[in-house]
Amino acid sequence: MTVECGSLSRMAKKTSRRNFLRTASVAAAAGLSLTDKLAFAAQASPASGADVAAAAAPFKLFTAKDLDADAKALQAQPGDNTLLHQAAGIPCAIVMTTEVHKSAAEFEWHEGRDHIIQIIDGSTLYEVGGVPTGAHSTGAGEWHATGSTGSKSIIMGKGDMLVIPRGTLHKRSTEDSVTFYLISPYGKMTA
Repeated sequence: MTVECGSLSRMAKKTSRRNFLRTASVAAAAGLSLTDKLAFAAQASPASGADVAAAAAPFKLFTAKDLDADAKALQAQPGDNTLLHQAAGIPCAIVMTTEVHKSAAEFEWHEGRDHIIQIIDGSTLYEVGGVPTGAHSTGAGEWHATGSTGSKSIIMGKGDMLVIPRGTLHKRSTEDSVTFYLISPYGKMTA
């Protein structure tokens, strides 16, 4: 199926519920982002923009100065610093982590959250994907496996970013040290 952006734009400008529903499925099929779908939804219902704004959680600013201070503190004392907890009203958690000479014993994957990892300093090895061997549940929607058949090894360094969709096996091994952001969007995925 070939969809031209112009035809999506024309469909999005028509504000009936029927056209919104047609637009949303076409947008999903065309691979447009969630942001684009939300923009179409706002155009479909003039009142929805006000409703969305009224229900929005407070924004959170992380200044470069504060993040730099957090990174320096973690490099002096490795561990985790939770910058944003999921319970803050945003379906996402953000953690800054520094680890030294640490390797995960098992692969893990999650049913209800994705991972976005960005390396701030240092390097680490991620093993990603494959088919689990020796799988076991560690809680609701949380899984571990003793191994993975067919995983890919990725060495990540300063500035690199990795997106791990929910349901994807992953495991991290840090030979020296690494400081990174872990951003974990939560929630049910809908088509």
